[in-house]
Amino acid sequence: MLLATFKLCAGSSYRHMRNMKGLRQQAVMAISQELNRRALGGPTPSTWINQVRRRSSLLGSRLEETLYSDQELAYLQQGEEAMQKALGILSNQEGWKKESQQDNGDKVMSKVVPDVGKVFRLEVVVDQPMERLYEELVERMEAMGEWNPNVKEIKVLQKIGKDTFITHELAAEAAGNLVGPRDFVSVRCAKRRGSTCVLAGMATDFGNMPEQKGVIRAEHGPTCMVLHPLAGSPSKTKLTWLLSIDLKGWLPKSIINQVLSQTQVDFANHLRKRLESHPASEARC
Repeated sequence: MLLATFKLCAGSSYRHMRNMKGLRQQAVMAISQELNRRALGGPTPSTWINQVRRRSSLLGSRLEETLYSDQELAYLQQGEEAMQKALGILSNQEGWKKESQQDNGDKVMSKVVPDVGKVFRLEVVVDQPMERLYEELVERMEAMGEWNPNVKEIKVLQKIGKDTFITHELAAEAAGNLVGPRDFVSVRCAKRRGSTCVLAGMATDFGNMPEQKGVIRAEHGPTCMVLHPLAGSPSKTKLTWLLSIDLKGWLPKSIINQVLSQTQVDFANHLRKRLESHPASEARC
């Protein structure tokens, strides 16, 4: 199957076929599907991760018969890569160390991942249905600066298809202004499969958003948030947030680790307050 796929892809190298975007897209989709199928033959992750990884290939979808530019296809590939890498990290249960645990059960863990660095994992249970969290975190992404003091602004710079976004995020100063203003340009991929939702992302380049004076361009990724109903309590949602950030600049690792761990704890608290003060009907207005 894979050999035939590469033969199809090779056809796009002939001069008279180079402009046939449909053929190139079909080749990329077929390769992506085959590689994902083979990759999933390894160790079996937990059920909800495995469900998403089996079905999450953006390039393996039909692309709704839309002709994307080469740059848009590259962004789609990046979004898919971010999701697969992030879910792969979450699926490996070994090596996690507890950073903190709150009285309400919220906990932050961390570990060092080769070629990625130190990553942080937040696990919380929110007393709201998954649909409400999806609405706030995905559909109303640009409103996050209204309720999360760690975020000054998020803008969607470009949307590609139904699932992929290019975003610019301006973060607030942290740790008593020891960590100055940072911004991030990321490709984000949101996928819903059954009762599970994943929002993944990683740093990318976007020509219309160059680095800004006085702001350090930091990098996300791979990172993701996974939402699914709590087992036995469908009105509650289990949220798992994998955070991987390179803040750039000259900062001691001890400060970076403290900031990132506390950022996750603060996020959970601010999210709960937002959900409680803005019911679903009000949030849609």
